[in-house]
Amino acid sequence: MITALQVADWRRQIFALYAEVRAATDLFAAHDLWRRERDRLFATHPSTPLLPDDRTVFTGLSTTSYDPDWRFEVEVTPAESRHLDVETGTDGIVPFDLIGVAEVPGVGSLDIWKLGSYGGGLFVPVKDALAGRPGGTYGGGRYLLDTIKGADLGPGAALDSLVLDFNFAYNPSCAYDPAWACPLAQAGNRIAVEIPAGERYSGAH
Repeated sequence: MITALQVADWRRQIFALYAEVRAATDLFAAHDLWRRERDRLFATHPSTPLLPDDRTVFTGLSTTSYDPDWRFEVEVTPAESRHLDVETGTDGIVPFDLIGVAEVPGVGSLDIWKLGSYGGGLFVPVKDALAGRPGGTYGGGRYLLDTIKGADLGPGAALDSLVLDFNFAYNPSCAYDPAWACPLAQAGNRIAVEIPAGERYSGAH
């Protein structure tokens, strides 16, 4: 059974990993570090989302090579407020509030959410045209940012901007263990183009 201390250690390591990514000047090396550290955590950490049978045959997450064309610094523009309650099962009802919209060149607009409960935090999921397709991306979508859990690529150079780098898009825990019920991409976070960068998906859940 996963303990609270084990989860805290997982989070601690994720926070440290993203801190290194944000500080890096070589994005190719930073992405390679991100990939290797996540492989290590999935393979060895008690809080891995992998099921026991999957863990025994795990050889690494399916992650594409870094492509700088999929990194963007985007301005967050205000949007009409909207509230969303997500029933997660494991964490109960998780509230989110829409704080703005980001226009991503060649991709489309993405809603930017704030966790409405204790601690705040930004949340940006994305579901692209490869979702649910064989060899594509996870059917429920992936996460670009989930800052309350450490997945934070930082601000852009301009005021009220964020770094959205699709090379760091990753699958939520429910992609690996159906016991998890994760917040997934809503209508404002579903886009019509294919995003080949980031973590891919070939599982059965």
